[in-house]
Amino acid sequence: MALIPYKEKTQTRRFASRMQHPIKVLTSPKALKFLLSKHSGRSHGKVTVRHQGGRQKRFYRYIDFKREKFGVEGSVVVLEYDPNRNVDIALINYMDGDKRYILAPKGLRIGDKIISNEKVDIKLGNALKLKNVPIGTLLHNVELTPGKGGQIGRSAGVGLTLQAKESGFAHLKMPSGEIRMVPLESMATVGSLGNEEWKNINFGKAGRIRHMGIRPKVRGVAMDPDSHPHGGGEGRSGVGRKSPMTKYGRKAVGHTRKKNKWTSKFILKRRK
Repeated sequence: MALIPYKEKTQTRRFASRMQHPIKVLTSPKALKFLLSKHSGRSHGKVTVRHQGGRQKRFYRYIDFKREKFGVEGSVVVLEYDPNRNVDIALINYMDGDKRYILAPKGLRIGDKIISNEKVDIKLGNALKLKNVPIGTLLHNVELTPGKGGQIGRSAGVGLTLQAKESGFAHLKMPSGEIRMVPLESMATVGSLGNEEWKNINFGKAGRIRHMGIRPKVRGVAMDPDSHPHGGGEGRSGVGRKSPMTKYGRKAVGHTRKKNKWTSKFILKRRK
């Protein structure tokens, strides 16, 4: 989808832009969506995630990340905008009457046929196991654990490249440059995802961000010492410490997290 600048030349629309999305469908299956409740970043009344609250009402769509409908061909009925992700979704009508949503890869059109199985043709939108995918194929919605559903390669413009197969694992190259080992029994979908221009959107005004549920952020140096490690000082002051810190006193730059995770052995090459 293309990035469209607004034609209005008012103060708030002058540089704003939006993505060209499919037409909103009012007849989408009610069984595949529910009204997403608002929590505003709170758990039992306590703020656990800051800068959230006051967003527009939205429906969550159930997405078939597992692609477990083996051997049943389906056709693309409609392409839809999903407010919960930066990728458009496709409504699939299967031969047995079942309907499901999937992530819409770049180039998928209404009327296209798709299928998922252990081994199928290498065609846009088809899902199969990594052991049957040719080297060099672009993939998305890849499982890290067989049967759990796709966990990587699910955002706008992403395409994972299958580079090699060795000792029961596939070597996948991420857009960041990282190379990760994934079991050959994992499912993956052929093609890369669209909406790659999403990262270039200019929202234009603060109110548009507020409708998404994102509240303003206050700099730590603008706070008092009791509210943030960066706070206090006479006049304007910098961080004033050995290293920048989060609101809770954890280091914000450098080696901030534990590196010896059990998944580290599956990373052949770090993104840096």
